[in-house]
Amino acid sequence: MSRSTLLAVALAFAPLPATATPIAYAQGPGELMQRFDGDGSGRVDESEYVAYLSVGFQARDADANGVLEGEELPPGAKPLARADNEARLRRQFARQDANRDGALDARELLAPPRG
Repeated sequence: MSRSTLLAVALAFAPLPATATPIAYAQGPGELMQRFDGDGSGRVDESEYVAYLSVGFQARDADANGVLEGEELPPGAKPLARADNEARLRRQFARQDANRDGALDARELLAPPRG
């Protein structure tokens, strides 16, 4: 597993700061697709994907400076800038877009991350 994937997993499971609003988990694939699909098109484009997956970053960025650092991170993690996080998400989106049509259908969205 790459360092960026490990950081993403650590951020996903590390406790949120006390000031963060808890986020309820989706109750199945259909609800997950709806959460990602901001315009209701039945497909998730790159901007929707990045926006949805950036919610955790924003919740952790307690001082809203665009960098996760110090207490905002799990122990041992290095600082992470918003731009770097978004670039990682765009690369991840491209790997998930198996048919290279610029959008994820439900099958692509729910598939395990591709290498």
